[in-house]
Amino acid sequence: MNALNPLPIDDVLPALRQSLLQPGAVLLSAAPGAGKTTRVPLALLDEDWLAGQRILMLEPRRLAARNAAQFMALQLGEAVGQRVGYRIRLDTRVSAQTRIEVMTEGVLTRMLQDDPELSGIGLVIFDEFHERNLHADLALALAHQCQQLLRPDLRLLIMSATLDEQALTTALDAPLLVSEGHSYPVDMHYQPAANANQSIIEHCARVVHQALQHEGDMLVFLPGVREIYQLQQALTHLPASIQLLPLHGQLNDAEQKAALAPSATQQRKIILATNIAESSLTIDGVRIVVDSGLERRSVFHLSSGLNALQTRQISRASATQRSGRAGRQAPGVCYRLWPQHTHERLDAHIRAEILDADLAPLLLELLQWGAEPTELFWLTPPPTAALQQARELLAQLGMLTPDQTGLSEHGRACAALGIEPRWAHALLSAHALAQGKAACTWVALLQEWPATRRDTDDLLRLYARAKQQRGLWQQRIEPLAKGLCRNYNT
Repeated sequence: MNALNPLPIDDVLPALRQSLLQPGAVLLSAAPGAGKTTRVPLALLDEDWLAGQRILMLEPRRLAARNAAQFMALQLGEAVGQRVGYRIRLDTRVSAQTRIEVMTEGVLTRMLQDDPELSGIGLVIFDEFHERNLHADLALALAHQCQQLLRPDLRLLIMSATLDEQALTTALDAPLLVSEGHSYPVDMHYQPAANANQSIIEHCARVVHQALQHEGDMLVFLPGVREIYQLQQALTHLPASIQLLPLHGQLNDAEQKAALAPSATQQRKIILATNIAESSLTIDGVRIVVDSGLERRSVFHLSSGLNALQTRQISRASATQRSGRAGRQAPGVCYRLWPQHTHERLDAHIRAEILDADLAPLLLELLQWGAEPTELFWLTPPPTAALQQARELLAQLGMLTPDQTGLSEHGRACAALGIEPRWAHALLSAHALAQGKAACTWVALLQEWPATRRDTDDLLRLYARAKQQRGLWQQRIEPLAKGLCRNYNT
C-alpha cells in the first residue's frame, strides 16, 4: 500500500476496529473531509473476522461509487478491479481478487434478492446514509433482516457526516463513534435576493461575480440541470481564463471527469452542480461555494398516481455539507442565497425519500423478498396510504396472488427484471406479442436517455435522433436493452 497521508478519521479507526469485533451494527459520524469514504474500507481489509470475505460499500450515486473505488485502488497501487472494484448500473469492474466492492444501493438490493444470505460478504457499509434515498432505506431493511435471521456474523456500518444520530442509535441499538474531522474555517455570507422579482439565475450570476474576488475555484449548487445551463449562458462573458463546467448525473464519464480534474495552470474553474457534489466527492482547488439553497426532488402524488419534480429548500444538514466543500483543503468562503434568520427554520435533516416516493417498486421488492413491510426495520416507516395504493397498482397489473399477499407468476417475472413495475409489465406484455426485443430498446431509451437531450415529445423522432448519437447510445441504451432481454429470457 502507498504511504497514506494522515486524515482525521485515523483517530477513530482503533475504536472502530474494536466495535466491529462483535457482529452487529455500528454508526460512524464523521465531519466532511474526515476521509471516512476511502479510508475506512482499506483500514478494515485485514481484520481477522473478515478473512476470506468481502466488504460491500454503498454510495448514493454512480459518480461517487466509481470515484471512491478508483481512489482506493490508487492508494493500493493497483488498477480498479483488483482488490478494489465497483458495481454500478451498466458498468462493473470486479474480479476474483476483489475484496472491496463499491456499489450503488439498488445493486445491493439485487444481490440480496439473488442471494439472501450474502454469501462471502463480511461487512456492508452504508456511506452518506443521511441522504435517505429510498434504495438506501430498502437495502438497510433487507440487510438488517438478513443479519437477524440468516447471517448473525454479518456486520453493518452506517456512515455519514450528518447522521440523525439519536434516531439511529435508538432504532438499531448500535454504538456511535464520532470523528470531528479537520475542516478549515469557512467564512459564511448570507445574501438573499434584493427583491422577489429577481430570478434565481440573475441573483446567482451577481453573487458569482462578487465571489470571484476570492482566490480558488468555485462550486455553485443549483437545483437542477435546467438552471445549470441557464447560469452557464448568463456567465458566458467571463474571461477566457475561467472555465465553466457543469456537473450532474446526466453527463458522460468524460464530462464528469473534466469537472472533477484539477484546474490547469493559470486557469480557474467554476463548477455548476446539482446536489451530486454535496457529499462523497472532494473537488481539488475549490475554495468558494455559492449555494442556491434549493434542490429538485421527485414527489409522487397519491391523488394522480404521477411523479412530479418539485423544487424545494434544502435541509440544514445539506447546507452544512455544501458549505464544507469550501473548507476541505484550505480556508474558504460560502455564499448562501437566503436570509440568515430563515436558516434555523430549515428542516434539520434531509426528508426521507420514502415519505414522498411511489412505493410500487419497493413493495414489489418486498414481496419478492418474502416479507411484509411491517416485518422489517425502517428508520422511517413507509406511509400506509402509499403502500395501499402500491398494492392496488400491482394487483391491477396482475402481479399479485388472489389474496394480494404474494407475487403471481407474472409478478415474479416482472420482479426479476429489476425495473419499475409498470415498465416491467409493459415489457413482458410486448414480449408475449413477439415484440420483446424492440420493447427492451424503448424501455432502455426512456430510462437512460439524458433529459437534457429530450428536445421532442415525439418518441419516433427521439429514437431516430438518439440512434445518431452513437457514443451515448452505446454507453447507455444498448447495455441496458441487452440486459433486459437477457433477464426475461432466463
